[in-house]
Amino acid sequence: MKNNIKVERAIKGLTQEDLANKVAVSRQTINAMEANKYVPSTVLALKIAKVFGKPVEEIFILEKTD
Repeated sequence: MKNNIKVERAIKGLTQEDLANKVAVSRQTINAMEANKYVPSTVLALKIAKVFGKPVEEIFILEKTD
């Protein structure tokens, strides 16, 4: 699964730490998601989408291999 977290953070002017604090995870978790090394839970994906004010499908994109 790909994601647009890094792009959305830049648009909102948020650091990884800022986003991590808003969704109650570590900065390392945000970093791992941006590097496509960690797939978030449904709850975490919904929290991230809410921070950005966008539907989950605009932040997280399923790939054909998923």
